[in-house]
Amino acid sequence: MATKIKRNDKVIIIAGKDKGKEGKVLLVNRKKNRVIVEGVGMISKHQKPGAGNAQGGIVKKEASIHLSNVMFSHKGKATRLGYKIETSEKDGKTIKVKKRFAKTTGELVD
Repeated sequence: MATKIKRNDKVIIIAGKDKGKEGKVLLVNRKKNRVIVEGVGMISKHQKPGAGNAQGGIVKKEASIHLSNVMFSHKGKATRLGYKIETSEKDGKTIKVKKRFAKTTGELVD
């Protein structure tokens, strides 16, 4: 299943313990249909001292969230995304370009 959510998109959490929170997508895992959102789904990870963390201890980090629990945020409101195919001519050839749009307003996102 292809996902319409991409990196650096603003999303709203629609289900789970962080419902209603908004954040930026840091990573998309297409194979597992999961995303990591900045500041959402925080977990405590116990870490041994090492090169990156000399002290060790308990570190807070973001856990992945299933794509079905996330919705694209357009002008502060959750919306579904769709694709519009735009055609343009360049050097006598027609080029088709797929662009994302917000289904609530119909405005192009990228």
